[in-house]
Parts: sequence; structure tokens; C-alpha cells
Amino acid sequence: MSADLAVLRVAVQSGVLRPLDRHFARWMAELGGSDDPALALAAALVSRQVGEGDVCLDLGAYAGRPVFAVPGGPAPTRAPALGDWRSALRMSAVVGSPTDPGPLVLDGHDRLYLGRYWRFEQDLVAALSARSGRLVGGVDRGLLAAGLGRLFPPTGEPPDWQRVAAALAVLAPLCVISGGPGTGKTRTVTAMLALLIEQARGRALRIALAAPTGKAAARLSESARRARAELPLAPEVAAAIPVEASTLHRLLGFRPGRATPRHNPENPLHADVLVVDEASMIDLPLMARLLAALPDQSRLILLGDKDQLASVEAGMVLGDICGQGRPLRYSAGLCDALAETAGVRLAPVRAPPVADQLAVLRRSYRFGPQSGIGAAARAVNAGDADAALEALDGRHPDAVRMALGASDLRGFLRDWLVPRFTACLSAGTPSVVLAGLGGFRILCAVREGPFGVVAVNRLCEAVLAEAGLIAPGAAAHYPGRPILVTSNDYALGLFNGDVGICLPDPTAGGASRAWFETEEGPRRVLPSRLPTHESVFAMTVHKSQGSEHEELVLVLPEAESRVVTRELVYTGLTRARRRVTLIASAPSLERAVRQRVRRSSGLYDALWGVGEGTSP
Repeated sequence: MSADLAVLRVAVQSGVLRPLDRHFARWMAELGGSDDPALALAAALVSRQVGEGDVCLDLGAYAGRPVFAVPGGPAPTRAPALGDWRSALRMSAVVGSPTDPGPLVLDGHDRLYLGRYWRFEQDLVAALSARSGRLVGGVDRGLLAAGLGRLFPPTGEPPDWQRVAAALAVLAPLCVISGGPGTGKTRTVTAMLALLIEQARGRALRIALAAPTGKAAARLSESARRARAELPLAPEVAAAIPVEASTLHRLLGFRPGRATPRHNPENPLHADVLVVDEASMIDLPLMARLLAALPDQSRLILLGDKDQLASVEAGMVLGDICGQGRPLRYSAGLCDALAETAGVRLAPVRAPPVADQLAVLRRSYRFGPQSGIGAAARAVNAGDADAALEALDGRHPDAVRMALGASDLRGFLRDWLVPRFTACLSAGTPSVVLAGLGGFRILCAVREGPFGVVAVNRLCEAVLAEAGLIAPGAAAHYPGRPILVTSNDYALGLFNGDVGICLPDPTAGGASRAWFETEEGPRRVLPSRLPTHESVFAMTVHKSQGSEHEELVLVLPEAESRVVTRELVYTGLTRARRRVTLIASAPSLERAVRQRVRRSSGLYDALWGVGEGTSP
């Protein structure tokens, strides 16, 4: 074994590399017929970074610096100087260029990609660019203006960004709407669909609703059904608006053991309009496949919150599309169209074409000026730790921070969880129990450690057992055990993120069954048939995306962690509708607010790097 691969073996043993990363490096060395340590190091690092959410490896971030450092471990390896590293990689047979891709691709900005991720990114850039910077022909602007006036009455607070977003969805083939909880995204998109149906003048539109997870799809269905009932719509228009949402994996037709879904460029989706909710959760490969499967003439509407956590997998696609927080700026052509149809007059500013596809909803109908949750979320989003601490200092009844040590956590959980779980289990029918369970939740920032999901779940189980509410020693699926599904099972109709609870089944002699809420009512599943799952007295913030709860507890670890970021805290806080308790010391909250999610990719540069900020 060469010295460089021996270094990688030590890195695996130290836990700073995965075995997969080392095996990939060995494979690249064998494929390239090279024992150059520069190649092995780059291959191992790019594999690791993709596993941690990056799309590519930024050589400049590592060049000339120690890598694989472990406290108390051996002296770390030092990466080559940037120029030397670049030259060595360009000499390798397995490292291609943008014009001649290979298993690895090195672009002109010293970004090293896995070949397939390079193609995903390029395909997505091409698909988004093809839908950007142009208006759809044949729009009846008078009809659109009348519809906007009916569905979005004047608010007295110009500009009305909901009205702008709805107009944009009719005028453009791509509309990306970002907004925090309670800003009316689902109501706005339901109104958009009504306007598009009116534009079709009796021609049937094939409309599809989708979301990344089963839980998010169910919430989209529920919200769309409610919005359809509340909007002033003609009966034939309301009847044409669908309310059944699918997961993206089901929509695209992913099949076990096959990398390519059923719907792809050769077999595109049968949809004139596609609405996708919770777009911040979509990773680069899935978004690229989605756009590839969408016919050129179809409209795409993406909904999400650009300030939320990015996807668990590679990329922060929604954040990159939305310009990473850059202010909205529209072209002269779009501004004229918005003035004519929506009555909104904006000053044109020259910007990249993708800027014309964006709308940001700013007004929260849930968190008013006096809301502590809203104030804390805004402060966290702005990176203002002092203001966040002030919003959580007890002056607001709906948001409070408590600094608890690990030894104090058990007592807090007993006092907070036992009365809520008692009320939940005594609620009666499975439907009412499940509704009660969804009303409160404990969220953790990390999985491991004294403040992580594993430890907190164990504490919750212990305090509930002490209170006599559950008996966890009797059976794995004891009555009262809440469970979180962690994989998709299309045959059973259970999906990653679904939450159920084990309760006695009177029709089975009181035997324990797992119950899940569906549109048809509560559904029982034999525990032996359940897909992979875990207890969910507490869950990670990542797993909570797409959910909302009346009350929640958000637990941050005391130890420093790179995953505890501003976006994570914002996402956790805004899962609460009525009250949130943050368990965190002031220093841990301050660290989190200072730390942002940074993911290496070329998507933002490709979409926003040309024409930025010039006058028209």
C-alpha cells in the first residue's frame, strides 16, 4: 500500500474519513494508473464533502493546509499548494475538464466534482436558464388583472408581494416563491392555479402537486384543500384545482435498484403545471432529475423558505436559485407586465435572467409584531445574536430560553412532557391521540451527545415510564410508543418522516398496532410490517422540516458543532405555531447564530455570476 493510501486508512480509523471515501480514492488511483498522493487526497476529500452536503470540493479551501486533523492524534497531512495540486490533477487520466468530463471534473474555478454531480449541476443550470428571463406568450392580461383584483383585494401596504407572485406564475414559465411560515405561500399558489385555469378558458390543465416527503405532501394537500374552500372561486374553477399531492419520488417513478426514474427526458411527466412545496429540502440530483422530466412547455412553481435548512443531501439548491439573500430586482419587461396586470409599479434593475423568476413573501400572518417567535426568528435570520437573546428573555409569552445543564434536562422533560403525553394518551380514539401527539414536539439539533436525539429520547422514555404512562420493557412496540418512519414503503403507503403511535387494537384482542392518520381516517399497521423506524419522543430539526406544532422544545448542544447553524435554529424556532422553549446557553445560541451553512457548488455562480448589479 502506498504511503498516501496508508494516511487515508489512518484517517478512517480516526473517524475523519468514511471507509467509502478511502475506497473511492483507491479506485481512482487504480483507474488512473497513478500513485500520486495529490490525486488520492483530492478523491478522498471530494467523496467526503459530497457526503457532507457539498456538491464539489473547493481546492482553495484546503490547499496548503492540514487535513485529517484529530485532537490528540497523529500529525495531520498537509494538502499540496494550490498551483501544484491543480497541475497534478490536470495530469491525471481520471480528472477531466468541463469540455472533456471524466470520472472527476476540475473546472476553471478550482472546484473538483464527481463526474455525475458535475453533470447534474450543468443539466440543472441549463434547465433553469431555459425557463428564465422570458414571458409566456398568449396570456390574456386583462383577464389576469381582473382575477388578481378579485383574489388579492388591496391591502393598503404596497407592494402586495402575494399579488406579484401570482402574476409572475401566470406570466412566466418558472416561478420560485420563498417565504417563511405563515406568509401565505399555499393560499397564494392555490390562487395562482385558479388564475391559470381561467387563462385556459375551459381547456383541461394537467396540474400536479408534489413535495419531497410524504409528510410534506400531506400538509400541502391539507393546505390546498383549505385554501380552495376559502377563496372566492367559480365552482368549475374550484373543481379543476387538485388537492392531492404526491411525493417527488412517487411522481417521478423511482424504482428499487434503478438509478433512473420512470419519468425522464425520454418519458416526460404528463403535466402542464407542476407545483412543488418545501423546495429547500430538494437536493441537487433530485432537482436535476425533476427538471429533466418536465416537458419544455410545462410551468414549474417552486415553494419554499430560502432561509431554512438546506437538503440533507448535496447542495442548497433553493438558496442558490434565490441568490443567497440578494434583494429582488426585476427587468424592465417584467416590471411593465406587473404594472399592467397586478397594478404594482417597481423600478427595473438589470440583473441575471433568473432574478425575474423570484418572489419573496415578507408579511407573516402568523407571527405578528408582538410575537416572540417571530422576533427571535427574524433576529436569528439577520445574524443578530443579541436581539435573539432579547426576544427569548421572557418578555414574550410565546418564546422563552432556558439554560439547562445535562443533569437538569431530565427534570425539565418530566415537567414538560408528562402532562402533555398524559392528555394525549387519554384523548380516546387513535385519530384524537395522533392529533394530540402532533400538537407538541421536542426537536434536537444533533443526534449524539447528552443533548442529542438518542439521549433525549431515552430520557423521555424513562420519565414517561416512571409516571406509569408507558411500559417500554414489555415489548418493542409497546402501547404509547410514538414512531418515526425512516424509509419509504410504497406498498404500505408509509413514507420517510411519517409519524405514528402504537396503541391497543380492540379488534385484535387489545394487541398493539401502529396507527397512522390518513385522509380516510386512522389506519392500523402490524408492527412486523413496518418499514425501518425509530422512537420519536424527540426528533432532529432536519426531520421536522415540513411539520408544524402548536408547542415545541428546541434543544441545542452545549458543545460546539459545525451542524448547529443559523439556518438550523431558524428552522427549529419556526416549526412552532404558538409557543417555543429553547434549551440553550447564551454562548451556544450566539455560536449558532454566527455560523452559517456554506456548501460548495457552482450553481449560484452559474445563475448569478453575469450581469449582476448593472444599470439598465
